[in-house]
Amino acid sequence: MKGALKLIEKALLMIILLRIFSGSVDITAAMLMYKFNDLEKAFYINTLLALVGPCVLIITTGIALFGLAEKISLSRMICLFGGIVLILYSLKAD
Repeated sequence: MKGALKLIEKALLMIILLRIFSGSVDITAAMLMYKFNDLEKAFYINTLLALVGPCVLIITTGIALFGLAEKISLSRMICLFGGIVLILYSLKAD
């Protein structure tokens, strides 16, 4: 197929769509904060965003690792997920 769009792997397409969704949620949240013009409401919206980010991170990483399962060793997958766990733990640390 000359001149046509290249075929995209399903895993890559899912990651792209999730990131577009995540970015859209962030932009929508920013517009709501602007519309309400209230610090308390902005804080509440921001805390809801704190739930979306880690979920998208975990899901996209899982999709990528599933798509790369044949190319990445088990020990490397464990290290990657361990890193994600540490990132999420550091966000919750006092």
